[in-house]
Amino acid sequence: MISVFRRFAKLEAASGILLMVCAVTALSWANSPWGGSYAALWETRLTLGFVPLQLDKSLLHWINDGLMALFFLVVGLEIKRELLAGELASIKRASLPIMAAIGGGVVPALIYSTINLGGPGANGWGIPMATDIAFSIGVLALLGRRVPPALKILLAALAIVDDLGAILVIALFYTAEVSWWSLGLAGFFGLLLFLVNRRGVTQPWPYLLLGFGLWVAMLKSGVHATIAGVLWAVAIPSGMAKASARPNTAPAGGTTLSGREKPLLNRMEHALHPWVAFAIMPLFALANAGLVFDRDVLATISQPVSLGILLGLILGKPVGIGLLSWLAVRTGLAVLPPGISWRHLIGVGLLAGIGFTMSLFIASLAFNDGPEIATAKMAILIASVVSGVGGYLLLLTAGSRRKSLIS
Repeated sequence: MISVFRRFAKLEAASGILLMVCAVTALSWANSPWGGSYAALWETRLTLGFVPLQLDKSLLHWINDGLMALFFLVVGLEIKRELLAGELASIKRASLPIMAAIGGGVVPALIYSTINLGGPGANGWGIPMATDIAFSIGVLALLGRRVPPALKILLAALAIVDDLGAILVIALFYTAEVSWWSLGLAGFFGLLLFLVNRRGVTQPWPYLLLGFGLWVAMLKSGVHATIAGVLWAVAIPSGMAKASARPNTAPAGGTTLSGREKPLLNRMEHALHPWVAFAIMPLFALANAGLVFDRDVLATISQPVSLGILLGLILGKPVGIGLLSWLAVRTGLAVLPPGISWRHLIGVGLLAGIGFTMSLFIASLAFNDGPEIATAKMAILIASVVSGVGGYLLLLTAGSRRKSLIS
């Protein structure tokens, strides 16, 4: 049994398959006669700490705001490694996901705003701006070796920039109340993390303790707590030289670094990745994918709020990402990574239309308990499924030109 599990865990698509299974399970459970138990489970309250540092959240919030911060930490570590010695090491390659994310945020927002201008759903313009990094990368993982290795890095970088943009939008336009004291405390913990890095500390414990403090302060601030994972990752030491940030990099003598000799960035990434891939992401999908279907789907998707979300995510994302990426490459601001074609980039644009979690979160802030919330949720689910299937099919037929700076 152990050997079977090890072989399964080594598959590139294993975590993606598990993620999809959990999402389907959640949908089936929520729409079954036992759907009430599904909702009740995730609304269970869990309290940690003592007054005045007490955190009282539902199980759903502990997953989304707590465990997902570790997911963003791992992705942030991977992005930092690639910025130092990988696919994002040059300015032109780093520019591509930034420009793509800007296009993938602005165009969907414009489409939604045009359709809902002056209507009761006008405040939901931020909903189609988001990309669900967990599900989009999960779909990409299902493709395995059929896509270039650099495509995962590009999608991860794009989704991170996209999510940071969405979090900024939430903080500026959808946050009812921000605790500036807590935000200042988060900045203090962030400063301490960078100071520890500057002092050359390579032991993990100071970074773990200060990172936890950063997460708690960010959670209390009213700003989405998962951004703490990205800031945390930026402060993790990557080694003396850029080359040392690459996994399996050998020193001049020809031997491979191992154990404690490896940079802390690599050690943390390798230690956390299995937990994120096979525990946190599937649990996240199970807790968030359980939407209850509306019986009158056709009437729901014909409303302006629904049309804005559907067209914004399904059409606006690939158009915005493709258009600004083309302009960036055309003007010389960026270059396409090795092995990636424009067909691959449009496929990534479709996958970026999987808004799901962040879109649901923004919808809840935009509409609260208003009548538009159910319409928005249904549109987000439909758009995410269409975008995921469309992106998968396009990338499946795009071919793989396997050139990468990682190898």
